[in-house]
Amino acid sequence: MAVFATRILTVSILVLALANPYLLLPLEKEQVVFLIDRSASIKGEGDSAVKFINDSLDSKQEHQDVGIYSFAERLQTEVLLSNKLDSVPELSTITMDSQTNISNALQLVSGIADRQKATRIVLLSDGLQTKGNALDEVTKFSNSNVTVDVVPLTKPALQDVVIESFTSPQVAFDGEEQLLITEISSSTRTTASLTLYENDVVIHQQDVTLEEGDNRFTYSHIGSAQGLVKYEAMIGVENDAVLENNKLTSATTVKAPPRALIVHNHENGTSIPSILGENTIAYDVMSAADLPSSLSSYLAYNAIIFDNVPGHLVGEAKMDVIEQAVKHFGVGFMMVGGENSFGLGGYFKTPIEALLPVEMEVKGKHELPTLGLVLVIDRSGSMMGSKMELAKEAAARSIELLRDSDTLGVIAFDSKPWEVIKTAMLKDKKDALDKVSSIPANGGTEIYSSLELAYKNLQDLPLQRKHIILLTDGQSATNSSYEDLLSTGLDKNVTLSTVAIGSDADRTLLENLSLLGNGRFYDVTDATMIPSILSRETAMISRTYIEDNPFYPTVYNATNWNTLFNEGVPEMNAYIGTTAKAMANVIAESDKEDPILAQWQYGLGTTIAFTSDSSGAWAGDWARWENWRKLWQTAIAEMLPSYHEVAYDIKSQGNGSYIITDSTNEAAFLNIAAVNEQGGELPIEIEVLSSSKVRVTVDSDPGLIFFSVANKEGQISQSGIHVPYGDEYAALPSNTAMLKKIAELGNGKLLEDPEEAFREFKQQGVESKSISHWLLLAAMLLFFMDITLRRFGWSFVLALKGKSKPTKEYPIETNVGKVLQKMKKK
Repeated sequence: MAVFATRILTVSILVLALANPYLLLPLEKEQVVFLIDRSASIKGEGDSAVKFINDSLDSKQEHQDVGIYSFAERLQTEVLLSNKLDSVPELSTITMDSQTNISNALQLVSGIADRQKATRIVLLSDGLQTKGNALDEVTKFSNSNVTVDVVPLTKPALQDVVIESFTSPQVAFDGEEQLLITEISSSTRTTASLTLYENDVVIHQQDVTLEEGDNRFTYSHIGSAQGLVKYEAMIGVENDAVLENNKLTSATTVKAPPRALIVHNHENGTSIPSILGENTIAYDVMSAADLPSSLSSYLAYNAIIFDNVPGHLVGEAKMDVIEQAVKHFGVGFMMVGGENSFGLGGYFKTPIEALLPVEMEVKGKHELPTLGLVLVIDRSGSMMGSKMELAKEAAARSIELLRDSDTLGVIAFDSKPWEVIKTAMLKDKKDALDKVSSIPANGGTEIYSSLELAYKNLQDLPLQRKHIILLTDGQSATNSSYEDLLSTGLDKNVTLSTVAIGSDADRTLLENLSLLGNGRFYDVTDATMIPSILSRETAMISRTYIEDNPFYPTVYNATNWNTLFNEGVPEMNAYIGTTAKAMANVIAESDKEDPILAQWQYGLGTTIAFTSDSSGAWAGDWARWENWRKLWQTAIAEMLPSYHEVAYDIKSQGNGSYIITDSTNEAAFLNIAAVNEQGGELPIEIEVLSSSKVRVTVDSDPGLIFFSVANKEGQISQSGIHVPYGDEYAALPSNTAMLKKIAELGNGKLLEDPEEAFREFKQQGVESKSISHWLLLAAMLLFFMDITLRRFGWSFVLALKGKSKPTKEYPIETNVGKVLQKMKKK
């Protein structure tokens, strides 16, 4: 019976140990976490928050840890929880202060704190939350060791002028008078300057007197702009408290005949206007360097033509905007060839390549020269940030353009050269890309030694083309002779191109180096141009892009183009080699099966590639052909989008929610996209409410956003909607009621005296201590007892204790007998 009971007890203890039981022991340690609101609505009040915390630290006790965190839209760490804080250090720079998310800050801070210890969160805020729900978050602390105290932050009432509303007609016709209405509120009577803009050009300016309260101003305007036109109102007043609420935008669709934008390289101009003649589509001519950066400027046009335009004059930021105009708003796009276009223009892996029906890479039967390329990249401290990242992206694109049989070297330099990739045949592109992506920025600038190493590595190699690209943003002095170095390199067929980044680069030196090295010099003020420049340089030396043997193109059956070639196909002199994409419609190709004229659909827009030129030098007999003008007119007609006759009604419901009404009752089939003024596609959620209505929720910062709505026939409607500045920039008083409710639900209080932050805690923290290991030890002892009882019996155990004689006689030769014999002798 004793054996059975021991066994049951052992098993029971083991089962209990597996359940990991623990004891709750009181914890003396406590935590006080200060949470400072540093959003735009309370800007300038950080000093008062810091003073409150510093004053409160005088009351801190030894067993209390302190941490400091700040927040606006996101949480930032100022001081980690520790026991050694005596004063508040200088607060870090706050980022993304246009929203206040108290809920998120409370959630994250409560997760950082040790939940076993008694914890007090001291929230210093004005209570004006613009994201999340702080009250819902605080209720989660009700059964925990966490309490929330509140210190209300208020700022003094300052003079503030706010543009509350600015409206223009949703739709207008060309030449029609438009009424622009501006509603302004002012906290006091004052004078101000009201300025109105049309597509960023001033159309009206007047000095106005603002009365305290609401003011209304109207202006009648007959616009010159067409398409989707952006209007903007801006109010200027001295000593204004909040500048962010001093402007608003609006958009109007001005219906007018189609209009095209012809973009050219300033050096060469363009022949397209003279080809089109007078009785054709309206158009504007613009240099690539003058291209706008806002989406609204491109939506004023129905088609865009790049005539022999190099990519580095455009920059990838503007390319992104153009891609969105084509993809989501149906703007047509055409690229025309020349020595600065397609692959030679540096468009490899750019947004422009993505929208075209051809790839910049030449594939197939082309004979390619043997090549050696060395990239010499400045990695000094001044390159830190976006410049370094763009330089690495540029190097990566150059590597991707190379073949496995090409020779590559990459040298990064600060005060001395570092061979990131030793000059040798490119065998593993992925490994080369990984090495380039790991280049850090640090140190000074010393150019000569790195350039000398690049020439040394390259000049004796038996290659047809050997080229060095030097990229730097700094200056470097040397006693050595660049002229001797580059002259020796030219004798060995090594050329050099240079790229100067920013205003601090030694332009004179770099331009002279490119002249001595028989290469090209690029003066870059916009760092986003760097990838296009290096792609262009790599393309120019790695491929024979220009095919200049006269030939007769082969024309394929293509609707709307066929009639042009009824009388035959003229001879062409030259073109730039490209590769047609799989879904492209190739209308004409060369005798080497390279596309001459290709077209396809990119999103809602039609894009065309014409790989010969417009001047006639390459086009040859095509420029003297009777259908030359009709060819260009056909291309423009193909690019023009199809617009919906009636604009869709779009109404804001607040909080990023919009209702779109379709009068044809086919709302479920609408293709909807939203893009901001910088060309960034915005994430949207679409909910079908009925056959005629959908709800679209857009996550966007304040400013103008553009909706593209297309039906299943591909007919497009464009609308511009202004997302107003948030409550963060409104002239609102502190939300004291919200702060009181947070303190009430958080089992805390509104603090007035800093000492109260470290007052005695009502609850005590507890620490859980596991007892599983003690239970396992007990089970082990009972297990050995069980073995002893089963082996020798209970009487043997008693005999060992001298309390009884064994009931059984054991032979003297057995182990038990020997033990008993010894006990008798004693």
